[in-house]
Amino acid sequence: MDNIAFSFSTLLLLSSMSVSAEQAHSGKIQVETLTKQQHSWNGAVLPAYPEGQPEVQIMRFTIPAGQTLPMHKHPYINAGLLLSGELQVETHSGDIIHIKAGDTLVEVVNTWHWGKSIGKEAAQIVVFYAGVKDQPVTLKKQ
Repeated sequence: MDNIAFSFSTLLLLSSMSVSAEQAHSGKIQVETLTKQQHSWNGAVLPAYPEGQPEVQIMRFTIPAGQTLPMHKHPYINAGLLLSGELQVETHSGDIIHIKAGDTLVEVVNTWHWGKSIGKEAAQIVVFYAGVKDQPVTLKKQ
């Protein structure tokens, strides 16, 4: 039954993708949901939004090939879209995700983790942070 459901879902996805391609040439506005999540990439439920004046930050990071980010955590919900390259993200407890250009990522919250650019080219990611005014969106482990 799961294989039938998966095949049917795949067929629906492929047919909707071809409709989108047709719409692209028709001059119609397209809307594509890249991700819609209530959980971070490791399966943890996202926390409630914090109290205080909301502040949205959108940042672009370029991580050279082979470069490793320091251990850090985010106190607020954030999500990213990898524009180029490949990233591997690992939590302190050993959860790992590998993403490639075009993939989205709903980041872990209040969980120590690090990332590494593992492709042959720099990884470039745009990250959207839903934070609080005058509060850091990233904390580095000391």
